[in-house]
Amino acid sequence: MSEENSSEKLCIILFSGDLDKAIAAFIIANGALAMDMEVSMFFPFWGINVLRKERPPRVVKDFISRMFGWMMPRGASRLKLSKMNMMGMGSAMMRRLMEKKNVMSLPDLIRTAQESGARLIACGMSMDVMGIKMEELINGVELGGVGTFLGEASEAKTTLFI
Repeated sequence: MSEENSSEKLCIILFSGDLDKAIAAFIIANGALAMDMEVSMFFPFWGINVLRKERPPRVVKDFISRMFGWMMPRGASRLKLSKMNMMGMGSAMMRRLMEKKNVMSLPDLIRTAQESGARLIACGMSMDVMGIKMEELINGVELGGVGTFLGEASEAKTTLFI
């Protein structure tokens, strides 16, 4: 592969649905995109909550799937901090501080990453287990599995697990 045809690739697996970890993942992703790197992000289990729409359309679900959906945060704007959440006060303080310091919000970081070409891949098996439907996710998310992630990671110069 010639130097002209090669591009560096970053693969991030965002397992966590915590606000601070999602912010870090998307800041890293946007930094890599700004450096002309290819970026793939894989979202299994709790990480899928980052991709959920705040106001998803009604979809038919069984009782357990409805309960999962009710208990998990809907989207990037409703995630909680991993530490010092203090019943939501910590998350609110973090969001206000980010705004005051002119740091993009998580929804804006996600949108910027997508517009810059990041691949956002939701884990199909995790979605099945948790009863989440594609219609409940933000636009532009792909569906994939372990093979998709492993294929992306095998091509990446760097792989991060967050």
